[in-house]
Amino acid sequence: MSNEGVDEAGWDLEPGDESAPLVEAVGRLVRFCREAAGMRVAEFGEALGYGEDMVRKIERGARIPRPEFLDRADEILNAGGHLKAFKEDMEKARYPKKVRELKALEDRAVELMQYSNHNIQGLLQTPEYARALFEMRQPALAPDVVERETAARTARKGIFEREPAPTLSFIQEQVTLERPLGGRVVLRRQLEHLLDVAQLRNVTLQVMPTDREEHAGVHGLIQVLKFADGTAIGRCPGAFNGRPVSDLRDLRILELRYGMIRAQALTPRESLAFIEGLLEKL
Repeated sequence: MSNEGVDEAGWDLEPGDESAPLVEAVGRLVRFCREAAGMRVAEFGEALGYGEDMVRKIERGARIPRPEFLDRADEILNAGGHLKAFKEDMEKARYPKKVRELKALEDRAVELMQYSNHNIQGLLQTPEYARALFEMRQPALAPDVVERETAARTARKGIFEREPAPTLSFIQEQVTLERPLGGRVVLRRQLEHLLDVAQLRNVTLQVMPTDREEHAGVHGLIQVLKFADGTAIGRCPGAFNGRPVSDLRDLRILELRYGMIRAQALTPRESLAFIEGLLEKL
């Protein structure tokens, strides 16, 4: 049995993950269907193309089964679609808890403001760019973790397809558009993607030039999400001890700083022209 097949069976469940009860329930269902079909673990694993140990991990809820695993298991065990029915739930469960929580907030937001000073903001990243970032982490992340984090970040892009569309404002430091993280091909595709996203009517994209003598973003990145009920949540690593804030006074400070950065940055039209110029040089 190849290691590649084993690794592709699923993802390890994080300790204390709130999805654990559901994952365990699906594991018990897999076991029930296998036993009802009269198959031993080794026989079932061989039919699937996975190792016996991996099947046992899934059945006891220690590993999140991939959608492909559930598809194949449903067919082999003649489960009548009962295993396939949990594919979407298992896909969501594999994302890290912090990403699921962030996505839940983004799914509710009617307005988002994001200033990024180190790399391209997560919602704007192509899968290739995101993967390159995770592969650069030190200590190095395991390949399975890189894949999981990349898929989780890509899944958040549903915010661009929502109806009614939220108002999205992004400001990127010039250096984030010039540093070829992942290589020049990855950067080219990333810049082309930015130009495509900037064409959406609900999206505003601006560039903060490096040569500005005044800059309100010295505290680092800023993120503010506003919701339909009038509440909001914001974050800035360089302020409020790095913790998320929802107090009106604290939010006002973040909005003030963001507004000043937006005024100091290139206009949206100038920003698109700047990105097009960078593409011509690649």
